[in-house]
Amino acid sequence: MRFDGLSNQVIGCALEVHRALGPGLLESTYEQCLARELSLRHIPFKTQWSLPVEYKGVCLDCGYRVDVFVDDNKLIVELKSVDQFLPIHEAQLLTCMKLAKIPTGLLVNFNVKLLKNGIRRFVL
Repeated sequence: MRFDGLSNQVIGCALEVHRALGPGLLESTYEQCLARELSLRHIPFKTQWSLPVEYKGVCLDCGYRVDVFVDDNKLIVELKSVDQFLPIHEAQLLTCMKLAKIPTGLLVNFNVKLLKNGIRRFVL
């Protein structure tokens, strides 16, 4: 599958972080380092962005947070540091994409030997 340019840029940032740190650290560490890498490449982003749920005309804060919103909310990046992806990880990303009305998302697991085996791209 060919990725769009923005996804490729973010994957490049994630690869750089993984190359420098390797697997085995906390998700929060990878998030901060990815944020630094995005900044160095002048890619706009927001971390830990609150995602409200709209229900019957009211926006409710239900505690959902997106790890990284990239480039004025064009891409959602959900970060993990787990042994393997589980269906709940995919469901979490897809739900955030639907709530935010953002059609493209990346699920990135830094706890793998080769990061290319820990990246999945989703399109609604």
